Amino acid sequence: MPLYRLTLASENAVMVYFEQKMAAEIAGLVQQAIPLIRQALANHLVELLPSYASLLVVFNPFSCDHFTLNTLLNGALAKLHIGQATAGRRIELPVYYSEQSGPDLALIAKTKQLTINEVIQLHQQQVYRVYAIGFAPGFAYLGEVAEQLTMPRLATPRANVPRGAVAIADRQTAVYPAVSPGGWNIIGLCPTPMFQPDNEPAMPVAVGDEVQFVAISKSEFIKLGGQLDKPLLQQSGEKP
Repeated sequence: MPLYRLTLASENAVMVYFEQKMAAEIAGLVQQAIPLIRQALANHLVELLPSYASLLVVFNPFSCDHFTLNTLLNGALAKLHIGQATAGRRIELPVYYSEQSGPDLALIAKTKQLTINEVIQLHQQQVYRVYAIGFAPGFAYLGEVAEQLTMPRLATPRANVPRGAVAIADRQTAVYPAVSPGGWNIIGLCPTPMFQPDNEPAMPVAVGDEVQFVAISKSEFIKLGGQLDKPLLQQSGEKP
């Protein structure tokens, strides 16, 4: 079975598809492909957008056509090796876990027949890989959550999820970078800004990095710039 396939995305873009599943070995192929493609396309490359198991390659149509692009891509991707993952950075993100900051903690504990402390321990003991950035600037999809913590998305999404909300959906976890609608299960709040467009880099994490969450107290959360202006349930418009 080929490691990848190329699909036309637009007049100046091609998708590189790997096996469509969330797995470390597939993420490793995506990470390997990034520098190989950058080197092969050089000035022809406009943008390269990685995801779980694919890469969107946007090229300059005035300097390169599809035939030339496919030739360059196939030459670059011939160097891929299964199991040769690019090591990313290990990032620690602080989280204030509590029923005040995580309105779905008790629901998860009850559903999974765990204590709240066990939910917290399971979430922070895992090392997560940044598989993709999407949904909103700075929204990093992290996987995989321990099987004991897998939870479906909420039947009715919240209208306003606060910035810094740490949440779970299925086998993924994430930190909301800004106030937005959302249907993930909130278990805590992170004071670390996940997207600052004026900074370089704009995000504390990148695709391929590893993330581990570290529990902090309420006072530490506030000291680090976190805010608890309103109860999350009221802020989301739900009834307590």
